[in-house]
Amino acid sequence: MAERSSNNNDNGSLSATEAIKRVRRELPQLLGRPIESVLGVQRDEDEGWKVTVAVVELSRIPSTTDVLGAYAVTLDHSGELVGYSRNRRYHRNQADED
Repeated sequence: MAERSSNNNDNGSLSATEAIKRVRRELPQLLGRPIESVLGVQRDEDEGWKVTVAVVELSRIPSTTDVLGAYAVTLDHSGELVGYSRNRRYHRNQADED
């Protein structure tokens, strides 16, 4: 019988907190850049988890002109990173128009 991780919910699925931790640990290794912040997390019943993060792609002086990328990261139900894509690239001082 397989033992469940203490970070999983009672039903055996990955928690949002653990999904974020895994993205913070694994995505920087793929991109070669650290994650600056988590912008969102969403459970997808078919795919697992989608975590959106901000990454500094180009540091500038002053830092308000840094170029950031918003990346959507997909984890499967077991917490394995199965894909990521950059959805947006913007300057730090750029206001959202959503």
